[in-house]
Amino acid sequence: MSSSKTPVARPPVTRLLHVDGLKAAAAQLIVLHHLSAYGPVAEAVEELLPALMAWAYQYGRMAVQVFLVLGGFLTARALSSQGQLLEGGWFSLLARRYQRLALPFMGAVLLTLACSALVARWLPELVPAQVGWGQLLAHAGLVHGVLGYEALTVGAWYVAIDLQLFALLAGVLAFSRGLALPRAWRRWIGPGLVAVLTAASLLVFNRDSALDNWGLYFFGAYGLGALVHWLGLLPQRRLGLMLLAALGLAALLLDFRERIALALATALVLAWQQRRHEAGLPLLLAPPRLQPLLAHLGTHSYALFLVHFPICLLINALFERHDLGDGWPGLMAMLAAWGLSNLAAVSFYRWIEQPAGRLRLGALLARLWPRTLRA
Repeated sequence: MSSSKTPVARPPVTRLLHVDGLKAAAAQLIVLHHLSAYGPVAEAVEELLPALMAWAYQYGRMAVQVFLVLGGFLTARALSSQGQLLEGGWFSLLARRYQRLALPFMGAVLLTLACSALVARWLPELVPAQVGWGQLLAHAGLVHGVLGYEALTVGAWYVAIDLQLFALLAGVLAFSRGLALPRAWRRWIGPGLVAVLTAASLLVFNRDSALDNWGLYFFGAYGLGALVHWLGLLPQRRLGLMLLAALGLAALLLDFRERIALALATALVLAWQQRRHEAGLPLLLAPPRLQPLLAHLGTHSYALFLVHFPICLLINALFERHDLGDGWPGLMAMLAAWGLSNLAAVSFYRWIEQPAGRLRLGALLARLWPRTLRA
């Protein structure tokens, strides 16, 4: 990326409906995946719709790659909206991100444990055998995966990885800001280093499944999203996206992974839709009457990701307790779990996720931490 080029002027910020749409679709697919993977309801529906359930189980989980790409894009956009140097201390930013992730997550963990206690009689295979204080503290610190603790709810690994990825990206930008170089150079050293880390992840780290508790394993997808943002600031956007696609194709030629193919496709679709958004063009495949729904589903996607498993436990326990049989009753139970999960996400967002985001815990942690780590 050349430092001699100035960023392209952007129109006033409006809601990114294309991001909402991608988030909404990914969240719903993840719910479908988990409903197809756990409990007697899944077994009942599998007899009725074996092909659909097999597809949901095999491919629904890959929707997390969409979240990873979008996470990188939104983080880069938040930390360097116009390509400027990082503003604020690294630890302060990380503390705020931890607050937004961990407080709702721990609310979901406690809700899951409460539901687990209610259903343990009927679904012993779906609930933890025992829960210790060390396990709870590891979840609260989002280090349960690296410490080897069993997850207390589905998707717990993703929340921990999200924090690691944010820390890596913000850390690279903080490092580039501190270099004794002209400001114009430092502005692009950060994105350049992110590109290097993205390539390293796609070509090396993501090929070693033993690293899947660490952010570097997933940084390829996350970095693709971040680079889509920075490339969008350059006049040579198209050339940059061609190079990005070439990197992704090289990674697939080296070792074909469906998850990386999906991440690359998501990044390119995101870049295309972002360009349309900046040009003031309407979102494709979303007539105006559906746009409020997209905004709603996108806003509540994290809440849905967190809260759907307790609902899944309760519906499966009721199904098992009343011995409702196979086939169509199972399908009705699965649809009920899906619908109730979306309803529960609204309440979870309103009463847990939103209030957690308004707390000033991040600022308190930043004040208590040593000044050298906050710089």
